[in-house]
Parts: sequence; structure tokens; C-alpha cells
Amino acid sequence: MVLCQGGEGDAAPAAGGQEPEVPADREDGPSAVQPCPAPGVEAAGAEERRACGCCSGMSWPFCCEAPGAKKKAACPGLGLFYTILSAFLFSVASLFLKKIEDVHSVEVSAFRCVFQMAFVLPGLIYYKTGFLGPKGKRIFLFFRGFLGSTAMVLLYYAYQVMPLADATVITFTSPVFTSLLAWIFLKEKYSLWDVLFTLFAVTGVILIARPPFLFGSRVTGIEGGYSDHLKGTIAAIASTLSAASTIVILRKVGKSVHYFLSIWYYAVIGLIGCVIALFVLNEWRLPHCGRDRVFLILIGLLGLGGQIFLTKALQIEKAGPVSIMKTMDVVFAFILQVLFLNHIPTWWTVGGALCVVASSSGTAIRKWRHSVKKAKQREI
Repeated sequence: MVLCQGGEGDAAPAAGGQEPEVPADREDGPSAVQPCPAPGVEAAGAEERRACGCCSGMSWPFCCEAPGAKKKAACPGLGLFYTILSAFLFSVASLFLKKIEDVHSVEVSAFRCVFQMAFVLPGLIYYKTGFLGPKGKRIFLFFRGFLGSTAMVLLYYAYQVMPLADATVITFTSPVFTSLLAWIFLKEKYSLWDVLFTLFAVTGVILIARPPFLFGSRVTGIEGGYSDHLKGTIAAIASTLSAASTIVILRKVGKSVHYFLSIWYYAVIGLIGCVIALFVLNEWRLPHCGRDRVFLILIGLLGLGGQIFLTKALQIEKAGPVSIMKTMDVVFAFILQVLFLNHIPTWWTVGGALCVVASSSGTAIRKWRHSVKKAKQREI
């Protein structure tokens, strides 16, 4: 049997600016290997056409490698390495966000959207996708862009007013909320295991938020006052819900819209919304310090790099292992918080992180096993 590479796939960036924005249950990327039939006998003097993933309509031997040709071996673990690198870049971008002074989270989000647009525009021109998308899908793309950019702004606000590790951990409840919203709006299956993982996630968030009516009035291990900590927690949860909603919308749209269009709506709507919000809040200002200006540029570049590597990871690796390896975001957040922010996390935060990571990992593993089982049934 001759193997050839799969056709062009799509991926979408993550919710909340750090969310990745590729649906977490996706199992096969653009580099999925598909069987291409061996050359057969020409019928009626006409050359037989092949329809493998990479070259539909092209005749053998141009559609794939000739029989006996040595196939280049894939680098094992490369997709997981890309995931770790993506997590590191996102975490460093979050650290720079914590270091910036006197710049509102909305303005930081606006700069991030500008970098997104600069990256996506050449792709839209190259693939000739247009700037609006199919008529029947534009409303979904609009809400995808609105909710995705809202998730980014709220997450950046959470990073600024609460410990870095706490905000990062809360964002990892996204897979759990995605399953819940998919059950409500897409009628997907929601089992008792999903209920258990949801309870684990909620428990983790409670341990991080530590509401006074459960933990008393003396709450330790937070930045500033408890009111800011509570606002950051609410913003992080709202960001996670918005990110989960974008994934549900992307599942609804499916592969009928190129992923560059999805990112384009995310960046354009986000930029417009951020500019309006900045004028309303009267918060637009250039950083006084040259260091903060450098940090703004680095946040845009690192966020873009993290998204690229996450997309590459999902192209060559299954979504299950990538989702599990992405928990390195939490590890990096804890390390950077201790090393550069001199903030030691409390045992409550560690316990909450373990609950949330166990919940998100369990959700990812279940979906991965379910997809593998369905793939085997299709083969039979």
C-alpha cells in the first residue's frame, strides 16, 4: 500500500487570546496520512484517476510516491514539542502583561489584534477566501469573533488583577464548559463522567477564588485586595465561557469556512471593539516607559508564535495528547510567577490547580478514546 499526505485541513485559534483556537476534539490535522491505492490497469485506453487526499483528480504517479519509494520518517514527538513551546510562549506573554504598568487590558488586546490581522491578511489573499465568508456562515463568524475577542480582553484583565497562576488555572476549565455547552446547543452526549469532571472543575475554581463565606474573611495568597481578586476570578470564568462558546460555534460551522477567515473575524471585530471601548473608557495612552512599549510588541509576537506552534501541533498530532500536554501552561505559569513575580502560590491554589488539570485532562482523554473507537468502527 502506498501512503500519501492528507489534504488541506483547517484549524482555528483558541478562546480568550491564549485559547488555542482549534476545537479540542479534533483528531486529524492536515498532515493525516491516508491510504492511496496502488496503480491499476488503465481502462478503455484512459488513464485511471486517483482520488487520494493530497491530489484529487491527478493521475498516478504524480498523486503520491511511487511504489518502493522510501518514505521520509516523521519525527516522533514533534507535535508534543510544538505544544510545549506554544505553552511556554503564551506563558511568557502573560508574564510580560503582568510587568506592564498603566496600560489597560483593552489596549493590550487591541495591539494583539493588530498583529493577528497582519499575519492573516496575506493568507486571505493567497487562498482567495474573501473577507466576509459564505453568506450563510457570516452570523456565526461574527459571534465567533465577538466572543473570542471578549474572551481575550477578559483574560488579560484577569492576568492584571490576580496571580498569574490562578488566572491560568481557571482558563483550563474551558474543555469542561465546552462539553456542557455542546450538550445544550449541539445535542452532543453528556455522560456522568462529564458531570464528574464539571464538579472537579468547579471545585478547583472555588479553591482558587476562596469566597469569604466558605474560607472566612482572612484570605491569604492574593494580589491587592480581595475585591480585585474576585473581579479577576469572575473575568477569568467569563473568559472561559466565552472561549468555550467560540469552540461550539466552530463545531457548528465545521470545515465549511477556512480557518484564516475565523482568525480574521476574531482580529477585526476584536480591534473595532477594543478601539470603541478605549474611547468610552478614555483609557487610550501610549506607555510612558520604553520598556513597556517593547513588552507590548513582544506580547503580540509571542501570542502569535504560540498560536502558530499550537496550530502546527494539531496538524501533526492528535488532539487528545495535545490537550493533555497543554497543561504545561499551568506549570510554566507557576514557575514564572515564583521566579519573576516573587509570588508563592498557596496550597489552596495548588489544590485548585490539581482539580482543574485533572478535570480538563480527563475530558480530553475521554474524547480522545471516543474518537479512536469511532475510527476503528469505521475501519471495520
